[in-house]
Amino acid sequence: MKKVVLAALLTIIATVTPLSAGAQEESYKFDAGVSLGMSGYLGDANESNLFKHPGLAAGLSFRYLANTRWAIRGLFTTASLSGNTADFNYILPDGKHYDFKSRIYDLGARVEFNFFAYGIGETYKKLRRCSPYLSLGVGATMSSSDGNSAFAMNVPMGFGVKYKLKPRINLGAEFTMTKVFGDNVDSKELTDLYRIKSSALKNTDWYSTIMFSITYEFGKRCTTCHYVE
Repeated sequence: MKKVVLAALLTIIATVTPLSAGAQEESYKFDAGVSLGMSGYLGDANESNLFKHPGLAAGLSFRYLANTRWAIRGLFTTASLSGNTADFNYILPDGKHYDFKSRIYDLGARVEFNFFAYGIGETYKKLRRCSPYLSLGVGATMSSSDGNSAFAMNVPMGFGVKYKLKPRINLGAEFTMTKVFGDNVDSKELTDLYRIKSSALKNTDWYSTIMFSITYEFGKRCTTCHYVE
């Protein structure tokens, strides 16, 4: 009887093990998710304290997972920004002070590089379920304040950490600084406060986000090659 039970157990193990290993090695080409966090601003009304007046930020993302190291990510982010020159020891022309509240809408694409091969399973690839990463991209910002709107191109630069909670579920935290090639993210009233004319590279605005995200992978990648005559 013992021999029969042992033989049955060995048969079950031999049958299940290949299936489990195969399941662990499944990988996917895309992921999509949502993010939520805090926004900050640097510009004419705040030249030093990035999170003096923190705002709320939220976003949607879509990634193409090129491999375990590289990804291309599209994002749509919206955030609230605010500032007040009275918070700092500014000496402005005519002794005036200015404050603003605005909302931004950011649409862009970024390239991400993982420090480690990111994933679960496929032990021969030395995958890690947690990896820091860098991102760099290009995008466009539309801002709205006091009934006025403005549009400018931007360059986001980010650093983050991603963690694979389950084979298809990822958690992430990311800090991003975005350089805007324009001076109207805050308000048109705050353009050229020192009467120094702005340009695409001079006297422009920045904003930042600290975001926490969750994403879900889909689009199973083919792991078997079939030769066809």
